[in-house]
Amino acid sequence: MRSRTSVYRIPLLLGICFFMQSNAQLTNLDYDKLVRVKNAIKNGDVRYVSAYKKLISQADEALDEGPFSVLQKKLVAASGDKHDYLSLAPYWWPDLEKEDGLPWIRKDGIVNPMTKGDNVDDLAKDKMVNNVKVLSLAYFFTGKKRYARKVNELLKVWFLDEATRMNPNLNYAQGIPGKNTGRGFGIIEFSGVVHIINAIEFLELKYKLPKELGTGLRLWLSDYLTWLQTSEFGIFEKTRSNNHGSLYDAQLVSLLLFFDRKEEAKSVLNSVFKERIAPQIESDGSQPHELKRTKGLTYSILNLSALNRLAFYGKKVGVDIWGRVSAEGDMQKAYNFLYPYLDEKNNWPHEQLGSMEKALERLRRLFVNSGSMLEIPRYCNIAAQLKDLDDTQQLMYPCIGE
Repeated sequence: MRSRTSVYRIPLLLGICFFMQSNAQLTNLDYDKLVRVKNAIKNGDVRYVSAYKKLISQADEALDEGPFSVLQKKLVAASGDKHDYLSLAPYWWPDLEKEDGLPWIRKDGIVNPMTKGDNVDDLAKDKMVNNVKVLSLAYFFTGKKRYARKVNELLKVWFLDEATRMNPNLNYAQGIPGKNTGRGFGIIEFSGVVHIINAIEFLELKYKLPKELGTGLRLWLSDYLTWLQTSEFGIFEKTRSNNHGSLYDAQLVSLLLFFDRKEEAKSVLNSVFKERIAPQIESDGSQPHELKRTKGLTYSILNLSALNRLAFYGKKVGVDIWGRVSAEGDMQKAYNFLYPYLDEKNNWPHEQLGSMEKALERLRRLFVNSGSMLEIPRYCNIAAQLKDLDDTQQLMYPCIGE
């Protein structure tokens, strides 16, 4: 079922073919740095060889996978419309003291395998987003049309084809059996929209996105943006005082900038310090809303990653988020709080379920990505500590010249 026309659709349609950006700017990435990496790869720069080889290997595998669709899941959302995205809250489990297990109960940090797999959409969605990411990057770095063609197929099937498309809402994401059919918390599952935007922009740099597909994708994303701003779940998620609120803002600003709604994006970014940083970061740099979780380091990294992205967007439109400091707490203090734990000799003093090794590698990558996005040489130097030299994020967030 096609969604109702967005209130933003008329001005969107008037400018729908504008997007081949004359100055080659990208919404979520630094175009100039990507070009420099591309040239470095052509010249055999050893810094990027492993990551580039891994990217091409992943892209070649992705050529034979999919397409993916919300129609492939076994279950159906409470709406009865299989085009509605469906997922279940991952940390909730059947109550063994109840005959029917309802309502489910929460076990923070412990993923219930019943919430994964082909019963729901999040696995297929993740696969689609990841493949779109690697294929579009492979196209940018190689110019090979087969990668662009596959991206077009994946996007068309997931977002546009009447028989297979996803409705532009998350009304039935992260539901809890016995409690509800969906929650605003499920909006976090669509954070990968940045990779969809990246793919559109990569392909349009060389006119490899068919006009009809580009138009359709913008209409879908515009409808989703309207839902994000006006729906009950979107308004709820906006009020969250932890990583959910930060990631909501990151999605919102990415979409606003993609649609060149710069003043609205700046308005959100100007509120970040008061609405996100001040309530979330203490004077010692700790993030108490994240530290109370059973994966305190993982969630501290996740929240700071979202704030980092917002600071990057701010840099693009003249809103200084990184440079704003406060005695109560700020981003720099949050990074200083986590910095000692880059040294594995310093034990993380809070709860952290799962692999500490993987969490520490994510921490290292957080600092390196921030160093690239915000031009912080000291953080870029941490790249020497990375153990995963094949990480394709080295291509997306390079520390060139540091």
